[in-house]
Amino acid sequence: MTDAQTAKKKDFVEIKFSGYANNQLFDSNIPEDLKTLAGEKAKPEKTIICIGERMLVEGLDKQLEGKNLGKEYEIEVSSKEGFGDRNRNLLKIIPLKAFSEQKVHPQVGMMFTLDNSLVKVIAVSGARVTVDFNNPLAGKDLRYKITIVRKVEDTKEKTETIFQFFFRFVPEFEVKDKIIVKGPKILGQMISPFNDKFKELVGMELAFEEKLPEKNTVKEEEEEKEEEISDNKEDEEENSEENIQEKETHSHHNNS
Repeated sequence: MTDAQTAKKKDFVEIKFSGYANNQLFDSNIPEDLKTLAGEKAKPEKTIICIGERMLVEGLDKQLEGKNLGKEYEIEVSSKEGFGDRNRNLLKIIPLKAFSEQKVHPQVGMMFTLDNSLVKVIAVSGARVTVDFNNPLAGKDLRYKITIVRKVEDTKEKTETIFQFFFRFVPEFEVKDKIIVKGPKILGQMISPFNDKFKELVGMELAFEEKLPEKNTVKEEEEEKEEEISDNKEDEEENSEENIQEKETHSHHNNS
């Protein structure tokens, strides 16, 4: 098997996968499996990662090295190298009153978001509610069905992958002798610390070009025109009032 057909560290690859915990499917981008998770209308997203950059759980990431392209593998991942062992310090007791004030009636097994974390109610006793801040998959051994579909060679795709992983969005950019990112000044400050990472993974430096937001709708331009017309009318009315006052004053002087 040649290097071109084998995945190695720092390779960008597209993967298709399904993840299981206790033989229950918890994540997938394979159409048939995704439908059982999220319904018939769910559409899988293309998943591209860079091997060795922990864009997947550690135990899966490092086992992709040396795997052949186009072949489906079944990979076991221990809880420690998956979503971590369960941490008892992440069990918290919250007064029932805090839920009542929000008109929430906590029940065992209920999941909700608190402090930007997904938490689970594990006990309700008297005036106290015990919640678990551990990842729902913490403490569970995992199993993945995974296929490396292809190696990604396109600089644009690699760049999009890095932005999506680190920033959760892809800014406007173009690839020339450098990767030129365009946007407001604050975006330039955000991307600056990642220049070395781009040089390491893509082999190109980042550059930044400030770009002010464009008028994105005809409606905005129309609103601006209406404001101008309104301002002009106000000016005309003010001038008219001043003229009337001047005439009245002049007339008063003449009469006297």
